[in-house]
This record gives sequence, C-alpha cells and structure tokens, in this order.
Amino acid sequence: MSTGKTKSLKERLREVKTSRWIRFGVVSVLFFLWVIWMGNPWLAIFWLLLIDIYLTAYIPWTWWKNTSGPTRKIMGWVDAIIYALVLVYFIFAFIGQNYKIPSSSLEKSLLVGDYLWVNKTIYGPRVPQTPLHFPLAQHTLPLINTKSYLTNPQLDYHRLPGIRAIQRGDIVVFNYPQGDTVALKIQNPDYYQIAYELKKNGVENPRLYMEQNKQMFGDIVWRPVDRRENYVKRAIALPGERLMIRNDSIFINGKHIPDPDNVQYNYIIPVSAPIPLEKWQEIGVRADDHGGAPIDDSYTGFAFYDVPLTAEMKKVVEAWPEVSGPLRKESESGLYDISGMFPLGNSYGWTRPDMGEIWMPQKGSTLHLTLDNLPVYERAIRVYEGNDLEVKDGKIFINGKQTDYYTFKMDYYWMMGDNRDRSADSRYWGFVPEDHIVGSPMFIIASFDEERSLFDGKIRWNRILRDANPDKNEGKW
Repeated sequence: MSTGKTKSLKERLREVKTSRWIRFGVVSVLFFLWVIWMGNPWLAIFWLLLIDIYLTAYIPWTWWKNTSGPTRKIMGWVDAIIYALVLVYFIFAFIGQNYKIPSSSLEKSLLVGDYLWVNKTIYGPRVPQTPLHFPLAQHTLPLINTKSYLTNPQLDYHRLPGIRAIQRGDIVVFNYPQGDTVALKIQNPDYYQIAYELKKNGVENPRLYMEQNKQMFGDIVWRPVDRRENYVKRAIALPGERLMIRNDSIFINGKHIPDPDNVQYNYIIPVSAPIPLEKWQEIGVRADDHGGAPIDDSYTGFAFYDVPLTAEMKKVVEAWPEVSGPLRKESESGLYDISGMFPLGNSYGWTRPDMGEIWMPQKGSTLHLTLDNLPVYERAIRVYEGNDLEVKDGKIFINGKQTDYYTFKMDYYWMMGDNRDRSADSRYWGFVPEDHIVGSPMFIIASFDEERSLFDGKIRWNRILRDANPDKNEGKW
C-alpha cells in the first residue's frame, strides 16, 4: 500500500469523500464568481491552492489531526479561528460590515447608538488598498492599542462594479478625507485644524511643535485611505455640480434643494426657568445637546438653551411655558463663532450657513485653475490625486510644469450631516474623493440609547431592522 507521501494523484482523489467534493464544488463556484467580479484572471491561479486544501493534500494542512493531547485541541481552535477570520475578511471587504453611529451629526435620521449594516456592493466594493489588516478593527487593535494593519504593501485604488452610483440624498459611509495624518491623543479637531490654529497663534512649524509636545498630542501617524476613520454623512452635491449655501438653504446648479423632514438646526431658546429633563427626553433631545441646565449668559443678559431641533420639535418647544421669547437660529443669533471653514485659511468670507459657489470635481473634467480658486482644489490635486503642486512668481506648477488647467482623475462629493449645526462635514474639510467611499447603510441591526438604563428604554426596539435612510427611500430627496 502506498504511504501518504508516495500516493499517486489518482489514489488521493479516490480517497476524497463525496461531502468534501461537494464542499470543493461550492467553494470553487464562489471563487470563480469572485475572480470574474474582480476582473483579474491571474487570480484564478489560487484555485490550485483550493484543490490542494480540499482534495489532494500535498501540503499537510491538517497535520495536527494526527496528534493527540493539548496540541490537537489548540490547533483545532486555531484552525477554526483562521477559517472564521478569512471568511470575515472577505465579507467585510467585498459585501458589507457593521458600523456604529458615534456622534449626533445625522440625527434624527440616524441616532447615536445605532448599529448599521453597511452595504458595500451598492457602489461597488473597493479592493483593499491595505490588504494585510485584521478584519475586525479599523486601524487600532483593542486592548494592546497597536496598529491593526501593515502599511506595506499598498495597492492602487480599484473599485469593483456596483449596483448604482451615489445619488443625492444617499447616506454614505466613507473614510475621513483629512484622516491621513493623525495626532493620536487629539483626533477632534483633526491634525490639520490643530496645525491651522497653531499657525494662527504664531507657531512657525506646527508639526514640529506637536512632535515636541507628545504628552498633549501623542504620536503623529499616517494612515492609508482604507484605514482612516469611518464617517457617515448625506450626499448633497455630486460630481460636476455647482453648490451654493445661502442662509442655510442649499442650491445645486442654482436650484433650491428642500430640507428633508429630519434636518435639525440649533436654536437659541430663551427661558424664564429650567426645562425639566423629562421634557427634553420626551422629544428626543440628548443630554449632551441640552446640557441639563440653561446657559446664564452675562453678554446677552438672559438665560437660554442652545439645542438642535427639527421643525416638528421646534413647534413643541415653542409651546412650553418655560420658554420666554421667540426661538432664533444659532447661525443668525451672532452668539457663536462659525469660522474655520473649508478651505482652511481662505479669504472668501465663507461661513457655515453661507458658502460658495463651489464646483464639484468630476473624473475626466478639466478645470481652469487660478490663484483665486486654487485653495478650493489644492488638496484634491496635491493629496488625493498625488501631484506635486506649487506656486512660484504667481504661476501654478503641477509636477514641475507651469499650467492653468487640471484634469481630475476621480469623482468628488459634498457630504453634510442632517444635524446641520453640529456636524463636522464638507463645510469644514471639503470634498470626499471617490476612493474614500465605503458604502451605504441598508438597515439598523440594533439600537441602544446610551443615556438610559436597561430597564428604562435602553434598547430601541422600534429601530431594529428599520430602513437606515427612510427620507431617501420615501422619495423625499
């Protein structure tokens, strides 16, 4: 009889059980569908590996099954964990993944504590640009607090065919565009906003200053595109469109775009007495938003709350007996500074409720560059599309050549939160490049109110399996 090492191919195949042939057939079909989807026939060579794993076993993949004692038990667990991680890697990379809403920027469409299933197939999944990463962590491994990925190799951006393109009103998950450079101890405001403020305050070299003050800022690290922080906002302007914001109203190509029902604005609410916490809770205002007690401001001479409200919530609040006067939008009150808008350091005079007009870069479209519009597009040209850009003697040089034109390689989008006055969005950091797009939430897996106890409504049962974007899917965009 032949030994395991000297068995012929026919003998090896003859010994394979029918159930294993079936498993091999199913895996092979899925594998070749994936190869076709990837559009890279060279990947088919890895089918030989599947043949050996499932059928021929020239490589002793299951050597540990012939052992006994602790080795067999430990390797059994290792084998199961590796299979699970490989499966999770492919699902998270090409199908979808879970995502938790960490902030109130999209309330009341999505709430803090919502856990979403994000569909990556809708716009086409990206082939991982950082292929060597742990699939259950975005950029940092919990507990040990180290990077969850290897920086090299880095693959070129490539997106597989999807179901459709991004549409206005879509809620989109994407990698934070300004998340390439991160001060680990202070991530909000981001590195660029910190550097801008330091520069304004007379620090000549902000990067060096931060590196010399690690106790305050932590290490300064670089992150590849697909390992940057995940953000979720609503798509407002699409490639090739012109956007303008006037008094909080959005205009696309000169046409006014009405707000959806769930849009919130912050209102200054003058009061004669504190509003009970139960009232805020009844209408869905989080403690972080109402602060628990009114602001007693010596400048204005009256007490007030500064709270985000939808149109419906505003009507309810106006009828409360504690309210002592008309509600005013925060942006119209003059009480708060709303500077620091995109692009940082610009001289356009833009503010949160008044910006533009801004053209959205479109793949294949050529823009006439001037010293006046360059600040708007400089980061896209230099950072997102990887060009060397500089200005010398009043002239623009791209990759060493003087030019007044640039043709964009990617599409770009303008993303904003529904909680308009409490959303760090494109008004602060600009365009979202197409290579940063992750996917779109399909439904809410689970929802937990972090301000309530388990027996006091912590689990939001009415949100489980709910559509993650009802405004868009009900035709309100």
